[in-house]
Amino acid sequence: MPKRNRLGMEDIDQSLLLAVGGLLLLGLIMLASSSVNFSTIQHGSPWKMFVDQLVVVVVGLGVAWAIVAHLSIEWCERYAGVLFLFSIFLLVLVLIPGIGREVNGSRRWLVIGFQPSELMKLTLILFFARFIARYISELRDQLWGALKPLGFLFVIGGLLLMEPDYGALGVMLAVALGMLFLCGVRLWQFLIFTLLVSGAMSWLIIQAPYRLTRLSSFIDPWDDPFSTDYQLSQALIAIGRGDWWGVGLGNGIQKLAYLPDAHTDFMFAILSEELGFAGSLSVIALFVWVLVRIFTIGNQAMVLKKSFAAFSAYGIGIWVSIQMFINIGVNLGLLPTKGLTLPWMSYGRSSLLVMCIVLGLLLRIDYENRRPKKRRYGARKGSG
Repeated sequence: MPKRNRLGMEDIDQSLLLAVGGLLLLGLIMLASSSVNFSTIQHGSPWKMFVDQLVVVVVGLGVAWAIVAHLSIEWCERYAGVLFLFSIFLLVLVLIPGIGREVNGSRRWLVIGFQPSELMKLTLILFFARFIARYISELRDQLWGALKPLGFLFVIGGLLLMEPDYGALGVMLAVALGMLFLCGVRLWQFLIFTLLVSGAMSWLIIQAPYRLTRLSSFIDPWDDPFSTDYQLSQALIAIGRGDWWGVGLGNGIQKLAYLPDAHTDFMFAILSEELGFAGSLSVIALFVWVLVRIFTIGNQAMVLKKSFAAFSAYGIGIWVSIQMFINIGVNLGLLPTKGLTLPWMSYGRSSLLVMCIVLGLLLRIDYENRRPKKRRYGARKGSG
């Protein structure tokens, strides 16, 4: 069993905890407001979805604090490969009829309601961090060294495209490239990998007509506001109605069957409508502070020569920043419509549970930064 050290509030980054707590609280408040109509129609109770989300928050924070935050980072590094293989196994299970559940033409969920791709995002980061910590010299000096970890992405990509889950695949590819860039691979290698990934993603877009439709809708969201552009145009109307201070919590109109997915992908639009520019800016400020703390924790670990902990934090920071940027960008009409949750805020049991685990992992890294061990477990073969 992994060694468990007791943590107290004085041992952790309290500003990170408060910022994430603020995002969780705002997410619950906005879910209670935005899901009333949908929850009543789908479940017969206006508070069913809010209660479900609240339960996940309580359970997730409990797991994060009681278990994840008390597992040593050395243990996480040792079993990163096992966790990664377990996530691949779950991605295979989700494709099996009777075990995987199909919703709206996509088979992304197990029958228990869990979405394996959310766990894969985290375990992929841990796996890449472990590989980088052990073979950083090889990654920097040899083309083959950088190609080896990317090879695993072909396996993951194939499984995700069979679901299909194009958004999750895009996020994972971006996170993997970001981690390789931060570990110091040569610029020409990074550019080649980026071009290859961009080419592959572009080809996938061309092969699916509905993806091309989303792209054309993004370019001009008002050319067909009652059909292909409906969702984006309704989101922009919600944001426009919010003005500076919003129409008031609970007084939004777009959530009343006008804006689809108001409680998930487009919660930010409803928040902008009800809390205005001030509320939107507050959410962005909280995310910026969270990202500052994540990358600061990573830098502190790097200074202490804890490569695995450092690159785990870097990978999480890249992941959170990508999903935040895409979700908010889609709501504002700056990016094509894509179903990605807003971390710690959007409705989604799998994503929220995993993000709570992420919080526990970050708190643990910060704890070990404050109490560095004599043995530098991140300095393995080939580490810089």
